[in-house]
Amino acid sequence: MSKNQLIKLKIKSKILIIAGSDSSGGAGIQADIKTVTSLGSYAMTAITAVTSQNTTGVSSIVPIPAKNISKQIEFTSKDIKPDAIKIGMLHSPPVINSVLNSLNKIKIKKIILDPVMVAKGGVKLIDDKSIQILKKKLLKKVSLITPNIPEAEILSNTKILTIEDMIIAANKLLSLGAQNVLIKGGHMQSKLVTDIFLNKNEIAKFLSKRHNTRNTHGTGCTLSSAIATFYSCGKTLKKSCEMAINYVNHAISSGPNFGKGHGPINHLNTFIIKKKLK
Repeated sequence: MSKNQLIKLKIKSKILIIAGSDSSGGAGIQADIKTVTSLGSYAMTAITAVTSQNTTGVSSIVPIPAKNISKQIEFTSKDIKPDAIKIGMLHSPPVINSVLNSLNKIKIKKIILDPVMVAKGGVKLIDDKSIQILKKKLLKKVSLITPNIPEAEILSNTKILTIEDMIIAANKLLSLGAQNVLIKGGHMQSKLVTDIFLNKNEIAKFLSKRHNTRNTHGTGCTLSSAIATFYSCGKTLKKSCEMAINYVNHAISSGPNFGKGHGPINHLNTFIIKKKLK
């Protein structure tokens, strides 16, 4: 291969990401774009908030006006229609309602919701009224919701201490209108991490090795974006979850160890160059 030749990668699908920005690059829109790109798809964005943060925590959150968020979603989709949508941080009732209105207009069926509620450092990113609107209106609109255990506890009003509790909470989310649920088990104290996928017809458990590291910033954002990407390319939701979990595990195990707090993971772990450029 000559120096002037490049490896050409064909774009597999188009993903619209509706989420907040993370100035440190480990989570939020930045992590979403890296994930979608590294998995071979095209990322578009509608930014819901701009945060000032690093690996030690969140310093400030500046919300984007609801009307501007809707304009981003609708104007972008009018020109480049997404194959799937990933939704992350929605910080207020007007924002959730505006996103719902925009989703009704653009009519995309494949939607993954990561119900971002609390940052790694403990800062609350969504208010109680927003949580209620999310449960009553948005939950039934999406294809899959991907809460971690603390988020699943809030949404289902269920204390989760065991895998059986995870299943109970997932069933409660189905009763609220969710079509499919993936509860992430990373917060449970155990040697293996168990993630539970559930809908009205099936249940699946995904077991993963627990990595002894604090560098897990952005894992939820990354996982939901990876699921959206695989799902947009024709994989089933169950298979998309399995493949996305595998991708995140590799990203954690090969993390760059940046920062003094909860560092980022390695979104580039999918890039394997088989032939050396000569």
